[in-house]
Amino acid sequence: MAAIGYVTRNDDGSFKGQLKTLSIRADIEIVANRSKAADSQPDYRVLADGVEIGAGWMRRSETSGRDYVSLSLAAPEFGPRRLYANLGRAAGEADDRFAVIWNPAD
Repeated sequence: MAAIGYVTRNDDGSFKGQLKTLSIRADIEIVANRSKAADSQPDYRVLADGVEIGAGWMRRSETSGRDYVSLSLAAPEFGPRRLYANLGRAAGEADDRFAVIWNPAD
């Protein structure tokens, strides 16, 4: 489980931080999808410099019963495949600090 970035939860429920890989450094914001009209639509939009690069859905862990955010990211810099990640509590950090944990598709 590789952390590819860290974000901090703001008072309004949004997140702000940075996505970091070997070749990418991007400031990101994860904001509520205020126009959500159906359960199939994402709960969050992921933005980098005002450009939407992904979406997030609230999920509940079957083992712990805790809620988390599942992310799907896509941008030309990532190549032809989507990048999947979850927001998880950053170990040893403040309660409002989360790691962007990469979930390899294969």
